[in-house]
Amino acid sequence: METIVLKRHDSIKRVKTVGEVRKQIKKWKREGFTIGLVPTMGFLHEGHESLIKRAAEENDKVVVSVFVNPTQFGENEDLGSYPRDIKRDEVLCKKAGANLIFNPEPSEMYYKDASTVVNVNGLTEGLCGARRPVHFGGVCLVVSKLFNIVTPDRAYFGEKDAQQLAVIKKMVKDLNFDIEIVGCPIVREFDGLAKSSRNTYLSFEERKAASILNESLILAKKALNLGERNVGRIKDMINEKLSSEILTRIDYIEIVDSLSLEPVQSISSSILVAIAVYIGRTRLIDNFTFKV
Repeated sequence: METIVLKRHDSIKRVKTVGEVRKQIKKWKREGFTIGLVPTMGFLHEGHESLIKRAAEENDKVVVSVFVNPTQFGENEDLGSYPRDIKRDEVLCKKAGANLIFNPEPSEMYYKDASTVVNVNGLTEGLCGARRPVHFGGVCLVVSKLFNIVTPDRAYFGEKDAQQLAVIKKMVKDLNFDIEIVGCPIVREFDGLAKSSRNTYLSFEERKAASILNESLILAKKALNLGERNVGRIKDMINEKLSSEILTRIDYIEIVDSLSLEPVQSISSSILVAIAVYIGRTRLIDNFTFKV
């Protein structure tokens, strides 16, 4: 167990093993404390900070997992190059109010002879799931393991990953996890780009171009607020705006039911407008929910 000492003689524990986490959680629960969990892959930013702060407001103790999960990366994805900086993450976690960082090695989370899988059918078939077929199976597996290790009262996820949030909520319901799942609003850069650890991949010119994602969604939201209900016209509007930036390559533009994530033909209830766009070689996602 490693203890990182920060200013004012405060400290935050960083542990590497399942046993260490369970020992600390048992102690806290004997003392009557509630536990909040914020699962992350590290290289934390203001979006993660908002999740940790929310967890600290609503729970006595907060656990942040920092683990680049190999099972949610497909072939030729960025597992090896995904940004990592645990010392920087520790400082942000302490500032935001976390008490424990769980930073395991892959060998601690996955046994060599492991054969169990966790899949949520239906919700994972469209949007990012259609492009990344192994992704959500890996997400569900690691999150279910974290839930069993930490046994939190509440777990916090960002609404930027809207499909992931829906999948986790469904998994929790189906498997009877006694955990409240809390979705937290998207945190954005000064120009509207959704905060993401992958934003660090962008060159200077690509970073300037990336603001086009939020600009296209703002156009769509304005049209919806003015009464536009034609799905095709909304998607065309987004497509035209995104295509005006030469550095973009559109992966998908989808308008789906916000609960089932199934494509809608007409807009008559709550919808999710979601996009995935490559800026150079970096894939970025963004979305908003609109309720009629």
